[in-house]
Amino acid sequence: MRQPKLLDYLLLTILALIWASAFFNIKIATYSFGPVTIAFLRVFFGAIPVLLLCYFKNIKIEAFSKDWHWFAMIGFINLVAPFFLIAYGVKSVQSNLAAILMSTTPLSSTVLGHFYTKNEKFNFVKTIGIMIGFSGIVFLFSDNLLIDENNFISALLILLGSTCYVIGGVLTLKISKKKNENVTGSILIWATIILIPLVSFIEQPWELTPRLDSTISVIYLGLVSTGIAWLLRFRILVTNGLIFQSQVSYLIPIFGTILSYIFLKELITFKVLISLIAVCVGIYFVRKADYQKTI
Repeated sequence: MRQPKLLDYLLLTILALIWASAFFNIKIATYSFGPVTIAFLRVFFGAIPVLLLCYFKNIKIEAFSKDWHWFAMIGFINLVAPFFLIAYGVKSVQSNLAAILMSTTPLSSTVLGHFYTKNEKFNFVKTIGIMIGFSGIVFLFSDNLLIDENNFISALLILLGSTCYVIGGVLTLKISKKKNENVTGSILIWATIILIPLVSFIEQPWELTPRLDSTISVIYLGLVSTGIAWLLRFRILVTNGLIFQSQVSYLIPIFGTILSYIFLKELITFKVLISLIAVCVGIYFVRKADYQKTI
């Protein structure tokens, strides 16, 4: 891995903006589409740039190899379930709250890593980070202006979606020796296969007359926030490594909150700001502990 240059920091910022922009685009997509349809269109359009890259780089896609069950399982847990849960939750929760709730993924992965991996055990710094980060989330749930009895469950479902990402990440360790592009392409194929019957029986999207902004948003979610973002993530990982790429975690909730205000004029309360700071500080301590372990 080489020392990060200005271009690397620029690419990291672009990746954070792309992932952060997903939240307000999900909100716009819910104006016309149901959560199953949003999940299906995300994986369908997201698969296009990834599979094209694999084709031009002559990378073999192993979706139907002997490891197909791992690809299918990860496709469901890492794509189908969280995409559905987030879209369902964002329909009645502000998208900036979703950005903050989803930013707990590094904290949740640290907790899960302690129990399911050998080299990711808690230490004092990590424990402090986890406590600060999740305290911010608990504090966010006390914001009665934005989370009440009508959307409390929706907020919990978004948190569950972030947990699905973490579980999917742990399962991906089972096939970690395979190329990232192959793994991503294979799980996108299986996610699409799983969602075709679900979207056909549950929502029948071909009967919809969607708004133009919703249509643009859902295509953007697939092509850019799913497909191109994953490819950009690969580039950063290969060039600069996991520690550098993980810094995107700080930027996503910040950018997500700013973008939701710019495009949707969503309310930013005092408790939202405190929760945002607490989550970012918590992530900082967890990442600091990981960084110290590598030097």
